[in-house]
Amino acid sequence: KVEDVLTDGRRIIKFRNGTKKEISADKRMTTISFFNGDVKKIMPDQSVIYYYADAQTTHTAYPDGVEVLQFPNNQIEKHYPDGTQEIVFPDHTVKCLYSDGLKETFFPDGTVVKVEKNGDKIVVFSNGQKEVHTAQFKRREYPDGTVKTVYCNGRQETKYSTGRVRIKDEEGNIILDKK
Repeated sequence: KVEDVLTDGRRIIKFRNGTKKEISADKRMTTISFFNGDVKKIMPDQSVIYYYADAQTTHTAYPDGVEVLQFPNNQIEKHYPDGTQEIVFPDHTVKCLYSDGLKETFFPDGTVVKVEKNGDKIVVFSNGQKEVHTAQFKRREYPDGTVKTVYCNGRQETKYSTGRVRIKDEEGNIILDKK
């Protein structure tokens, strides 16, 4: 290895394999440039920024345990010490994966999708409508109070905000229409 000390106090160490290590004058920051194009920076706050040249991906590890990955397509992932992950997609959709199994997705149009650990799904649309999907039924709730439920056996039940109730059997035949 060859070591140079520059007039400004920086130290540059060059290794035979092409790797270069630069240490700041105050010794608080180190940059390592690897022969394959990867770059590792150790910052004064002890954050570590690693750039993977082949994948064009940056991985930053913060002292508090948070890790951030930035991909070339502008996707950003944040991994928290408690196991929670937050993914921001290029279209600005945000997906949160919680350590308890809950998944939430926030779409740019205002739609929010929550998927519980047991698979139940709740979709809240920007127009105020809400859908609930379970193993037993799918239900849509409208802003006016109307609720339409389709059961796993195909039976449909609609309760209108006016108090009217309509029930259809599996074939779609009306078996009750109470106004």
